[in-house]
Amino acid sequence: MSGDPQSTWAAVDAIAEAWLRTSDAVLDEVMARCTRAGLPAIAVSPCQGKFLHLLARVSGAKRVLEVGTLGGYSTLWLARALPAGGRIVTLEIDPHHAQIARENFALAKVDHLIELREGAALKSLGEMERAEVEAFDLVFIDADKPSNARYFEIALRLARPGAIIIVDNVVREGAVLDDSGANPSVEGSRQVLRLMGETPGLAATLLQTVGAKGYDGFAIAVVGEVVDEAR
Repeated sequence: MSGDPQSTWAAVDAIAEAWLRTSDAVLDEVMARCTRAGLPAIAVSPCQGKFLHLLARVSGAKRVLEVGTLGGYSTLWLARALPAGGRIVTLEIDPHHAQIARENFALAKVDHLIELREGAALKSLGEMERAEVEAFDLVFIDADKPSNARYFEIALRLARPGAIIIVDNVVREGAVLDDSGANPSVEGSRQVLRLMGETPGLAATLLQTVGAKGYDGFAIAVVGEVVDEAR
């Protein structure tokens, strides 16, 4: 075993992917296409994608909202978890990323399950709120980190009671401890975590993660009148 923690984390992810079948030829090709298209290597890992997939399946989520599509890798994991009649709405600001994602959805043969809204996420979220769209069962927030709290506030209003809201990249290799305010992405993580803790009727936790993507974590909340006796 390597003395380098990152090498060990990546190696464990590799055997998990092999033994637990957390990927397949289509998903591997999607990742390869994203790399060839020059997209940043910031998508969730296969193990993390499968984690999102399982959360969606366990919760029975029929309507899913994703803030931050990138090349659609996490979108595909969530789309594959949908029951009959399910739908996922995903938001992406970058036209190039959106085009690659659409091609990937078609490749995976799930494009009929996905509505990709192109443009600034806050604008799209505001439009959905004003249109009073049907409430969502699961929300995955993985976009620009300084806007985390604003995304979360609107997601709360778009989510049904009992819905799951997941915010990615909140630990940031431990930088979430930095209270200087110097890094907007770190401050975005701190703000959304505080907001989760202050929101009445919300049960939330933070899950630190290590793996091929390094040291980070998810914040996970359940919406509704839930009494969290541990608080």
